[in-house]
Amino acid sequence: MSHFAKIENGIVTQVIVAEQDFINSGVLNGTWIQTSYNTRGGIHYAANSNTPDDAPPMRGNYAGIGYTYDEINDVFYSPQPFPSWKISAPTWLWEAPVAHPTDGARYMWNEDIKDWELIQ
Repeated sequence: MSHFAKIENGIVTQVIVAEQDFINSGVLNGTWIQTSYNTRGGIHYAANSNTPDDAPPMRGNYAGIGYTYDEINDVFYSPQPFPSWKISAPTWLWEAPVAHPTDGARYMWNEDIKDWELIQ
C-alpha cells in the first residue's frame, strides 16, 4: 500500500492509502499523486525512524492537507508559516530570513520585527 494525495488547483485536499492499481482504475475522480510517508525535508528515512536510508526521497516531503504540489519541481511543501519566510530547495522546507538561535533557549518567530524572540 502507498499514500496518494488528491491535488486540486495545486493544493492537497485529501491523502489516502491505496494500491497503485486502485488509483489507476479510474474509480477516483481528480488527480492523485503518490507521496512517501518516509520523506521529509528532501531526505528519505527508514520506516518509523529518524535515520536516513539509501532510498531516494519522493517529492520533497510527505503531503498533508493544505500542502502545495509544485508540478514543475514535482514536490510537496507545507503552507507558508509567515510572509517573510522563503521556501528552500532541495529540502522544500520554509526558512526564516534570520537563522534560529542555537544557544539552547526557547524562541518564537515575531513577524512584526522579522526576528526570533526569546520566550520568557
